[in-house]
Amino acid sequence: MGTSSIAQYQPVAEPISHDLKVADAVWIATALLHRRNPQSGGFSTEAIVADVQSLHLTKAAFRSIWQHVNQHCVANREPNPNRTRMLYAIGKGDRRLFRDGDNYKADREGSPTHPDWNSLPSEYRDLQTWYETEWNHSTEDPLLALIGSGKDIWTDEHADEYVKRLREEW
Repeated sequence: MGTSSIAQYQPVAEPISHDLKVADAVWIATALLHRRNPQSGGFSTEAIVADVQSLHLTKAAFRSIWQHVNQHCVANREPNPNRTRMLYAIGKGDRRLFRDGDNYKADREGSPTHPDWNSLPSEYRDLQTWYETEWNHSTEDPLLALIGSGKDIWTDEHADEYVKRLREEW
């Protein structure tokens, strides 16, 4: 899950400079890290910040980018003050993109989980398709699918009556 070094996650080409919102820049950098390193469960705050900066995705200061990766964009951390749910903390400072179904702090309900697709620079528009088809597709957990499956067991008789009837046969 963790990262071995920031250098491992360096971008491959000299990027075009952008001045995106910091949260959007963080999401793009994290998505690109996931695509380049599909075996990795998450990335350090430092690796994500380094990618945002080396890709020139925003003109924001290092501290602002770091704060977004560490707190502002993290769904399962208290909002302070930003409420986006673009990242998910997986432990030891590592982050990954948020997925539908991840738990999050209640105060973040209804907040964005990804950038406005229309505001993505053209060279990153393919991230929408990747996110929707590969990253955020929902695969139902077979155990969680069982929740509520036995709700009709007690429709004909009360639970106490059922247990009493079973015990009579002992």
